[in-house]
Amino acid sequence: MRAIITYMNKESKKTVVLVSGGLDSATALAMAKDSGFDCHALAVDYGQRHRSELRAAERVTTAANIPLKVLPLDLRAIGGSALTDDIDVPETETEGIPVTYVPARNTIMLSLAVGYAEVLGADDIFIGVNAVDYSGYPDCRPEFIAAFQAMARLATKAGVEGAPTTIHTPLMELGKDDIVKLGAALGVDYSQTHSCYDPDEKGRACGVCDSCLLRKKGFEEAKKKSRHESRDSR
Repeated sequence: MRAIITYMNKESKKTVVLVSGGLDSATALAMAKDSGFDCHALAVDYGQRHRSELRAAERVTTAANIPLKVLPLDLRAIGGSALTDDIDVPETETEGIPVTYVPARNTIMLSLAVGYAEVLGADDIFIGVNAVDYSGYPDCRPEFIAAFQAMARLATKAGVEGAPTTIHTPLMELGKDDIVKLGAALGVDYSQTHSCYDPDEKGRACGVCDSCLLRKKGFEEAKKKSRHESRDSR
């Protein structure tokens, strides 16, 4: 697993890490930190119906001793998602693009990260998007990241002056089980993270939404793989 992140070993370089409080972004943060980057976490308060993920982002970054900036942005004003509008969160895995897709969310978040990176003098951005267990979201695909990076290099002062932004997606080709195993090896405390799309008033996960099911499956598969590896090593 460690070999996955050696290509990013740029000691002491500043980087902006987008942190949602979820399992994937917590792992991406741990990978950036382990690779020697000077990490600056960025979370976006985009008008999501629950506050659990922002509280989780605070827990994760505090545990990692990483500074966190939270930017306000009201995507509820345009709605169109079960996370920002009065639309029910499905209680099962769904086909195609689900109603929990938030229009333009990753585009906007990456734009904010690029701006923050320019101010910090950082050339690198980490985001925990994943194309294997990506729940059908179009803005989690490698094609989107490549297109956004090309745009950022054309549209920023840093890019024009020869310091283009590099967007790292270290989890892109990993299954949820491999992400869990990798994060555990890096010391991520997943009890501090939050993945549920429809928590109750106390922030407790529903256990039946798409994100909860993917998380549960990831931990179950990671446990199975660990058992097989233990037997194989005997």
